[in-house]
Formats: sequence, C-alpha cells, structure tokens
Amino acid sequence: MPSTSHYSSLSVIASRYRYRAPLSLSFLNRTRRCLHHRRFILTPPPPLAAAATFLSRSSRLPNTHFFTGNHHFSRMERFFTGSGIGRNKDMVTHLQKYGVIGSKKVAEVMETIDRALFVPEGTSPYDDSPAQIGYNATISAPHMHAMCLELLEDHLKPGMHSLDVGSVSQAAILVGTGYLTACFAVMVGPQGRTVGVEHIPELVESSIKNIQKSAASPLLKERSISVHVGDGRQGWPEFAPYDAIHVGAAAPEIPPMLIEQLKPGGRLVIPVGNIFQDLQVVDKNMDGTLSVRSETSVRYVPLTSREAQIRGD
Repeated sequence: MPSTSHYSSLSVIASRYRYRAPLSLSFLNRTRRCLHHRRFILTPPPPLAAAATFLSRSSRLPNTHFFTGNHHFSRMERFFTGSGIGRNKDMVTHLQKYGVIGSKKVAEVMETIDRALFVPEGTSPYDDSPAQIGYNATISAPHMHAMCLELLEDHLKPGMHSLDVGSVSQAAILVGTGYLTACFAVMVGPQGRTVGVEHIPELVESSIKNIQKSAASPLLKERSISVHVGDGRQGWPEFAPYDAIHVGAAAPEIPPMLIEQLKPGGRLVIPVGNIFQDLQVVDKNMDGTLSVRSETSVRYVPLTSREAQIRGD
C-alpha cells in the first residue's frame, strides 16, 4: 500500500498546479493507479506534476485512456505519438517496446489487421490516439485496443464466440470501424463466431466495407463474422453464449443482458463509471458467480442510445 508521504506529495503537486477540487483518498488512489498503468509510455514514469496537471483536464478527452497521447506532456510520449510511424508493423513494434503488447498472438493479429483500413482518410492511422469516425463516435487509440486484446486473448481461441458492444461502435466486436471485430475474428478463426453490434446503420455499413478490405475478408464471406444494427446494451442473444465480450463505451453499471450472454468460464471487458471510469474485467465462474476486478482507470464516451449519440449527449 502506498505510504502517506506518497499521497502527500501528490496533494502538494496537484495544489501547485491549481487543481481546485478536494483531493480525496479515492482521487489520489486513482491518480497513483493511472501512473502505474502508464508504465509502458515512460521509463521512468512521467513527472507527477505533469500527471496532476493532465488529470485536471482529463474529463475533456472522450474515449481515451487517461494518459493517451493527444496531450504531449512528456518528451517520450511526443516521440511515441507524433513520430510519424509509417507502417502498421512499426506501430505494433512500438507497442511491444513500451510493454503494451506482451503476447505474440496479439502482436500477430494487430500486424495482420492494418489499422489504416479502419480510420477515415486524412487521419494518422498509426498515432497512439483516438480518432473521430463520424456520428459522435471514435475509434480507440491503438494501446487501448492492444490492452483489451491482451485481456481477452485466452477467451479468443479458435472455435470460440466473441461479442463486442458499444455506443460508439463497439458491440459484439468493435463495430463503428470494424477494427476489433476483424481482430477478434482472426483470433477465433472460421470455426468460431464473431458478432458486432452498432446502433448507427451508417457505421455498420462502413465497418463491413472496412472488414472487406482487410485480411479478415474471407471470414466475412464464410459468415463467421456478422455485424448487426442494434442496441449494444442488449448484446446479441442469437449467437450467445459468448466466450469473450468487449464493450467500447462506458456504462454506469454492467448491463445485465451482457452478463446473461456471457458463457461460464467467459470474460467481459467493459469501462464502468461516469466522470471517473474503471476498465473492469468480469469473469463468469463455472458455477455462474462473477469475479470482478478493475484493470486501470480510463475515459470513454458513454454507452447510450442512438438518439443521444446523434445529439452528442
């Protein structure tokens, strides 16, 4: 457990950088946890002063991990996000170098599915930052995709069923752009089943087109991938139960329908919370009970209705 002096130093730093809100033990603990989980960006970890300054404005950053590269608060992060990585493999190599990717299988699938095929023209596809894809939706930063793939790797084996859910285009497998849908499909193979759910029809259409351009195209033709228009909060019961469920938008609480559709022995990864959010890992035990842990602090847009998303609520 961190020492009192550790919390005190964070308090001094935060006050020095004019963070006016009361500094509760919960806030300081979250700050410490954020710093801990960004160890892959900086060695040594980023200066606490920079971290405190960044946290004071983090609520303005949708769909991104707290210390994602839009705000260049360190020399190393400037290098990582702004160095003009020109190829998909280089992006994966950088994520391996900084400890985001440790699994050979995850590295292989991210090399196989070229991120450039899933982002709008004019967007830097390999920068470690989220990108707007229209309809108040975004594609997550590469390091968040890598983190979720690492967490779900053991539940994305050949022949398994996967679901990706989210208002910003991730349901049953990252719909919105189709990137994670394609990654999941490659991992579970033609014997498995990958389902994507998105409530914006135009994003469903674009995600299918993106997948058709990628290495996952044969799986789409074989119908082991399916992408549907629907409310991701309800999952997709037709192909349940699922070994792996990923949610790409934050819910105030874990949707019961997703728990119901999770197979015993399966895993759900979902951001939970409002202003402060945790990326929660939910394992369904063989007897149906749940084991829940928080992996790290994150900042995602809310899992919401189609109408609210269009309005930008």
